[in-house]
Amino acid sequence: MSNQKWLSMNFFAFFFTWGIFLPYWTGWLTDGKGLSVLEASIIMGAGTMARAVSTLFLFPLASRHLPLAGVLRWLLALSFASAIFYLFFDTYSALFAITIIFNLFYPNLLPAAESGATVLMQERGIDYGKSRSFGSLGYTVALLAVGAATAIWQPDVILWLMLAGLALMGAVLLLSAPAPLLAAPEPPRAGQSAMKALAKSPVFMVVLTVSVLLQGAHASYYNYGFIFLRDLGVGGVAIGIILNIAVLIEILFFAKADKLFARWSISSMFLLAGVGSTVRWVLIFLFPSVWVFVLSQTLHAISFGVAHYAFIRFIFREVQAKHIPAAQGLYAAFAMSFSIALLTFLGGYLYEISPQLAFLGMAAVSLPAVLIILPARRRVDAAGEHKSSTA
Repeated sequence: MSNQKWLSMNFFAFFFTWGIFLPYWTGWLTDGKGLSVLEASIIMGAGTMARAVSTLFLFPLASRHLPLAGVLRWLLALSFASAIFYLFFDTYSALFAITIIFNLFYPNLLPAAESGATVLMQERGIDYGKSRSFGSLGYTVALLAVGAATAIWQPDVILWLMLAGLALMGAVLLLSAPAPLLAAPEPPRAGQSAMKALAKSPVFMVVLTVSVLLQGAHASYYNYGFIFLRDLGVGGVAIGIILNIAVLIEILFFAKADKLFARWSISSMFLLAGVGSTVRWVLIFLFPSVWVFVLSQTLHAISFGVAHYAFIRFIFREVQAKHIPAAQGLYAAFAMSFSIALLTFLGGYLYEISPQLAFLGMAAVSLPAVLIILPARRRVDAAGEHKSSTA
């Protein structure tokens, strides 16, 4: 099996489970386990914090001692084992503990998969966007599968679909993994951890900060987009279709990203993402209508897709292979977890005042990303032209 095909299958399998976990897990805890919305929210909030700490420390630690393929297999096994416990417990305290344990392992599959992709970009020249588009496809398939399954069966089917998705990913990982992912990690130099090396790189910290702002600015969309559309009078089926527009646009973007942005500088991609993100949230604030929200969904490829692709391109060009897991761990912890968790609280506070304000608050987060990257353009683009000795 080719490296490209293996990576595409791995992305599809993981994002199939991600498409179950992100949109539906809170609802499953309420409908399937009988928790109140408040109880489920507390559990998921605690899980998000556990996820952030875990991706910051556990994943980089594991990647220092195991090949990336080994890290993926161990994380998957522990994720599946912890998810099994959901079958046997229904009390709040038990579900709280299981969710914390599950979040210590399962979300680490994301930076592990992305690290594997970056290594294959560096050493085998694979087309990242082509394989990543299969991840977006897996996410879309999960949304449709859960919608269809819950219409026929009880909410418990969500857990069974998650277990099936994890088993599918296990089948992919049992296949012959690409050789670069089977290589033993290079031992760190004495007194020089990967995170310290990355923290000493001003350019990496600029890029990470911009990524944190741009990805965190999706907090209101992820958490309140469903409620916002419902408040506009949109029915449940129509909401599912509208939310899927962003994922479909994302699939098209990643499928063509390597060709579309082959000549773009990294700073230009971040600028495009920052402007697109700001426009997206301001549009929803100024024109709270269904059709404007639908239009804004097409900007997801810019606000999320371009920002994510720019970070991947940066670490591919700038970060040494032995430091990629640490870079992905920092990105997953701060851009995909901590920032979204914190900005969810801000968005919720603003939503209580006015639903539109929750999105304007996200524009107030994405705009500073533009102001940060503008004066740093030369340094970011110059760094991307060679491997630095720091990172």
